[in-house]
Amino acid sequence: MNKTNTAFEAAEVITSPDSSVAASQQKSWKDYLVLAKQGIVTSNLITTFAGIYLAAVYTSTGIGSHLWTMMFALIGAALVMAGGCTLNNYIDRDIDHIMERTKDRPTVTGRFSANHVLLVGLLQAAVGIGFLALTTATAAVIGLVGLFIYVVLYTMWTKRTTTLNTIVGSFSGAVPPLIGWAAIDGGLHTYAWVLFFIMFFWQPPHFLALAMKRVEEYRAAGIPMLPVVAGFEMTKRQMVVYVIALLPVSLMLYPFGLVYTIVAAILGLGWVVLGFAGFKMKDDIKWARLMFVYSLNYLTILFVLMVIVHIKLF
Repeated sequence: MNKTNTAFEAAEVITSPDSSVAASQQKSWKDYLVLAKQGIVTSNLITTFAGIYLAAVYTSTGIGSHLWTMMFALIGAALVMAGGCTLNNYIDRDIDHIMERTKDRPTVTGRFSANHVLLVGLLQAAVGIGFLALTTATAAVIGLVGLFIYVVLYTMWTKRTTTLNTIVGSFSGAVPPLIGWAAIDGGLHTYAWVLFFIMFFWQPPHFLALAMKRVEEYRAAGIPMLPVVAGFEMTKRQMVVYVIALLPVSLMLYPFGLVYTIVAAILGLGWVVLGFAGFKMKDDIKWARLMFVYSLNYLTILFVLMVIVHIKLF
């Protein structure tokens, strides 16, 4: 399959004879976690919770008065994300066998039929939107928009057609804290949008680092990731641009206090330094691995810290 194929065209490659084989194999709950990409869902729930907690603080209501809302929002967000990831597995089942990191997915091994995966993904997404609707209409709409961007605009279209796929995917990847905030405050405070843009600018350097690590797999699968099309040097420049842009955005939350501001500045500057180091390092893959790990630590520390600095002990 060449890189200009969309998922609509690729779907014609997949036929149904394998479904009877898949149906005969025993399904495990662990397989459903693989389909839902548990790691991605879990990490994004951290940012969703941060949005919930901060919204409760800045509406002067306190998290204690929103326990049911918090539960509905977290369950809803988790299911919407799980549904999107499951549908991603369904759509990409024609290329996942080519890539090392995706070749063991249930859609590739035959443990699940394509129709079963499609049904599960749609049910997860629908139930998730339902849970979000129990909080606010705004949260449900944001969840639905994020799902549409990820499944249709990213997975089904731009992932296989343009290097801008990472940017398109960044919009959907940035909505979890926005969902969390909207569950408490549908009006969406300015801080909610800052959280969104922190997530948005964080995505490209994170996923482009992954693309560099897996460049040959993406090349074999015909996915036009930036390292495949433009090479490592251009990819590194793009990554550094986004890391630099992220620094002032994260510091827009300076009202969160001195501790947050200092830590955000150190984390951001450290990432910028590591980014520029990539132009001198001879081992591009090692650098990409360092950038990938740093990005995970950056996001976790920053969003956990946002919550910690707003906890009142007395």
